[in-house]
Amino acid sequence: MPPHFGGNLIGSCGAGAALYIGAMQATITIAQDPAADALLSRDPFALLTGMLLDQQYPMEHAFRGPAKLLDRFGTLDPRAIAAAEPGAFADLAATPPAIHRYGRSMAGRIQALAAHVIEHYDGDAERIWTETDDTADLLNRLRELPGFGDQKARIFAALLGKQLGIQPAGWREAIGPYAEPGSFRSVADVVDAESLTKVRAFKQQVKAAAKAKASDG
Repeated sequence: MPPHFGGNLIGSCGAGAALYIGAMQATITIAQDPAADALLSRDPFALLTGMLLDQQYPMEHAFRGPAKLLDRFGTLDPRAIAAAEPGAFADLAATPPAIHRYGRSMAGRIQALAAHVIEHYDGDAERIWTETDDTADLLNRLRELPGFGDQKARIFAALLGKQLGIQPAGWREAIGPYAEPGSFRSVADVVDAESLTKVRAFKQQVKAAAKAKASDG
């Protein structure tokens, strides 16, 4: 069984909160906010939700979204989220400061994600990566999640590998460029403020290159 979020949780709140991933201690710092990062470090569904929100929105703000929901809704239990009245849940997500630029639509996606986790993993998001030791299977599980496409699945799998120690045999080759060591391509590489800046610069370069190519075409 690959290492995972488990019973060896330490520092469950506040700055520097961490959890043990097998023999490896991991602290998520993507949100660049102590309380939000502590939540990402201890709650697999929060981390999954942050990844869902990471589109058309600054990375660190996307990963602060789960903490905002927890403060307003009181829980990130997928069963409670899936059962929430959609309009009321969307209101919570869109209340300033909103969880996303498109807070109301993202609220619906979060509820769909919660429903999927309930249907396929009995409400335990961690099982997505703890019940397989095959990267191809892991990628398929991630692609099946509402709001996740191939690229998002690969980025999240790279995040699991680089920061949580989920590294099945051949994981770098199967995931592709996002798993490259020493790269600054995605949120999988964000471990502090400096790396966040480098990833943002890389994304801007890619966007500029794509825009230039479209103009030439």
